[in-house]
Amino acid sequence: MVIRESIVEDIAQIQVVRNAVQENRLSDPGLVTDADCGEYLTERGRGWVCETGPRIVGFCIVDVKGHNIWALFVHPDYERRGIGRRLHDVMLDWYFELTSTPVWLGTAPHTRAEEFYRRAGWREIGRHGAGEIKFEMSFDDWQKRRAEVE
Repeated sequence: MVIRESIVEDIAQIQVVRNAVQENRLSDPGLVTDADCGEYLTERGRGWVCETGPRIVGFCIVDVKGHNIWALFVHPDYERRGIGRRLHDVMLDWYFELTSTPVWLGTAPHTRAEEFYRRAGWREIGRHGAGEIKFEMSFDDWQKRRAEVE
């Protein structure tokens, strides 16, 4: 498996992964368009993909303008193999090379995603949107976390 920076040509496969997930599913897949993905990849931030052979099996995108993790998803057939963690770490390393501004994300409560972010050191800071948990990662917390694993 290879982690690499994503490009606009990856969007079709990114959408396949996004729409295959079992948790945090979109009520309407049309809510996140190819144009949205392109904007976040080229204008608002950057993304990475995990691929095995020609297939993208996971991806993440960070919104630098909004200081938000826009997406982090792994195809259900490839869960629990460390892909999400590898994508997460590459993304946060890059983000905190650019800025020391805290980054936030929202995720549904009582999900594996909630557990994942808690284990990764994210701090719950409130609620967001339609009852999602809002998490935050500070520059200092990320630096401490990275020092613990090295």
